[in-house]
Amino acid sequence: MRKRGQRGMTLVELIVAFTILSILTTMAVPLARYKVRRDKERDLTEALRTIRKAIDNYKDASLANKIQTKLDADGYPETLQQLVDGVKLSQSADGKVVKFLRSIPIDPMTNSRDWGMRSEQDDPLSTAWGGQNVFNIYTKSTETARDGTPYSTW
Repeated sequence: MRKRGQRGMTLVELIVAFTILSILTTMAVPLARYKVRRDKERDLTEALRTIRKAIDNYKDASLANKIQTKLDADGYPETLQQLVDGVKLSQSADGKVVKFLRSIPIDPMTNSRDWGMRSEQDDPLSTAWGGQNVFNIYTKSTETARDGTPYSTW
């Protein structure tokens, strides 16, 4: 019981408030972790889509003889950096360059711009890059997605 004129909370009220706060925090932490993971997965999907679209655009331009490419590259870029630096147009006398990416997207799983690459000659599940060209990319993360698949197979 409080005496007249006293303010504040009793020990029981503090314990009840702390217990409620603990329960709410316990429920919020897994939800926050789930949201962070879901956001990273969405960002990974978007980054993979962006780079793969740039590789496809490069290949299409190569097949249409719009850009100069090496014969042994099979029409694919030699490196990811080549998509950013650009390639000379075949028909351009003044050396115009076409770029396929503004910058290499950051891999949200590893927080780096270092992507795993596969050339057209490599095994589809290989983690070693043959170096001939960049046919496909993957994250170097060893983590597993919510659905049980490794992120490196996305």
